[in-house]
Amino acid sequence: MAATSSGAVGLVLARPARLLGTEPFFMEFIAGIEEHLTPHDLSLLLHVVPAHDAEITAYRRWASGGLVDAVLLVNRTVVDPRPAVLREIGLPAVVVGEPAAGLTAPAVRTDDAGPVAQALEHLLSLGHTRIARITGPAGLLHTAARTTALVGGCRAAGVAPTIVEGDYSEEAGAKLTAALLNRAEPPTAILYDNDVMAVAGLNTAKELGVSVPGELSLIAWDDSTLCRLASPALTTMSVDVHRFGVAVAESVLELIGGGPVAERWSPAAALVARDSSAAAPVR
Repeated sequence: MAATSSGAVGLVLARPARLLGTEPFFMEFIAGIEEHLTPHDLSLLLHVVPAHDAEITAYRRWASGGLVDAVLLVNRTVVDPRPAVLREIGLPAVVVGEPAAGLTAPAVRTDDAGPVAQALEHLLSLGHTRIARITGPAGLLHTAARTTALVGGCRAAGVAPTIVEGDYSEEAGAKLTAALLNRAEPPTAILYDNDVMAVAGLNTAKELGVSVPGELSLIAWDDSTLCRLASPALTTMSVDVHRFGVAVAESVLELIGGGPVAERWSPAAALVARDSSAAAPVR
């Protein structure tokens, strides 16, 4: 660690603060980071803002005041102004996700396509052909990667998926699930981009009298206590989020230390089949 260390690593989350309190992913992710930083006398400086312009303002303030040794750049977007700003102000960064063109910064990458293929194979093996997905914000790189993988996999199987955009919230999960189930040809399977939307979707199906998994199979992305305690328990694409946070912390420690930063990937997501997925209903 540099002699002039601030003792902090910065993480700005541009998302509604209410989601941070309800979505388990970032709590586990942050816990993994802090667990690995603490023995090195580093703390995580977390700042929650509503949009990327406020995030950029925070980066400039931190850089000018020497408040952090490095930042963690998360939730990369298709059109992303942040890498150019970090390069301009010279603030060291670890990219969480796909590397950023033009920004010489290490990245901890994630395979989004492989787990989508697993989830789709699971549903196809159960006989589902009316498959829907409720996504996170479409502008996120990992959302786009998952969509591309699903569309490609479905095309190869002769299936046309229905894709609708959500925002990771309980409200989106409930509203969009209801809209899908009220269609003339409702899906027999829905893949959600997080656990909160999936649990909300399960509750909506119950309210509409749609049997899970008898008439509708559900898969959540990210496993959590919410998924395991749901009734029926939710099938998930499970990721060791805590280990993901540790991997990011390992990279940022190497960056701050001034040595080479090893190439790292987040733990692979794997299908955990539970009671919310079953054979497609006979038409």
